[in-house]
Amino acid sequence: MSQFPATVKAITFSKTGDVGVIEKTDQPFPKQGPGDVILKVEYAGVNFIDTYFRNGLYPVPLPAIVGSEAAGVIVALPTDPEVLNHPEYKARRYAIGAKAIANSRGTNAEYIAIPWEKIFPIPPDSGIDTRTGAAGFLQATTVLTFMNEAYEVKKGDTVFIHTVAGGFGLIAAQYAKFKGATVIGTTSTDVKAELAKAHGADHVILYTKEDIVQRVLGITNGVGVDVVFDGVGKDTFDNNFKFLKRKGTLISFGNASGPVPPFSLFKLVEKNIKLLRPTVVNYMVTPEEGTHYSKLFFDVVSKGIVKINIFHEYPFTAEGVQQAQTDLPRGKSTGKLIIKIGD
Repeated sequence: MSQFPATVKAITFSKTGDVGVIEKTDQPFPKQGPGDVILKVEYAGVNFIDTYFRNGLYPVPLPAIVGSEAAGVIVALPTDPEVLNHPEYKARRYAIGAKAIANSRGTNAEYIAIPWEKIFPIPPDSGIDTRTGAAGFLQATTVLTFMNEAYEVKKGDTVFIHTVAGGFGLIAAQYAKFKGATVIGTTSTDVKAELAKAHGADHVILYTKEDIVQRVLGITNGVGVDVVFDGVGKDTFDNNFKFLKRKGTLISFGNASGPVPPFSLFKLVEKNIKLLRPTVVNYMVTPEEGTHYSKLFFDVVSKGIVKINIFHEYPFTAEGVQQAQTDLPRGKSTGKLIIKIGD
């Protein structure tokens, strides 16, 4: 390890709170376990879950490094013979100098050590660079797992997506359309609505001006939708039940407006609604699951089925990350926000 520096720059927080707790600090070079890959980070994605850890909604040991996904170049490989001989390790073709995507906490650092199961080499012939990888992987695999396992979207389904012009929403609209669904979504402005339509949304409702329930029931002739994907949380939860069809499915997966308050299970009875609160992490636990969904990600992106939209790139400074985590919840952005960490 002598070829590596003794310390690395990282974006950290030592207490929970508003964005002011974020700072740039020096940290020891990451300790490599026998099953770890070391990645020299080039880009990191910005996600709502980063704000949940920082503000204390999701507890995390402190001090903590910001971030939940990154992409860069592999600079060190595992040393454990069992890992090196694992069929999934061999299938992924890890190599020094290979570009790869990491799906784990603590990615806003110059170098990170991550268990091999959570790092996915980018196929050289895919045409995907590290900027696109960092911008798309977490949200795209969230879409892919949710639309294949939480609710398997099928041809003829009517799918509803809250904030359809955001990072998750644009990917979800494209993939649902690819699977043959009619896509209805919400957004805040006409400009965002046009962007969502360009990415597969058939109907876009301006929640700032229109009655969402009445518009959805009008579009569906009073029947309602098969499935709702709701990353907003508290502010949108109750209305979902009003435009889901009988035996519909509600996928509640985010807290952009705050966590959903406690509610009675009798809420599900009127229409026999299925309710799930999934996370992509629990769909990609085993090496086999990780390989499956990473391959699917590389496939849909390289074929142009899913296009990754980057709204803005922020510098690797405390101020840059503070601004990114300020901009994301405000609903002003479309697509993905990323941090440029290294070359």
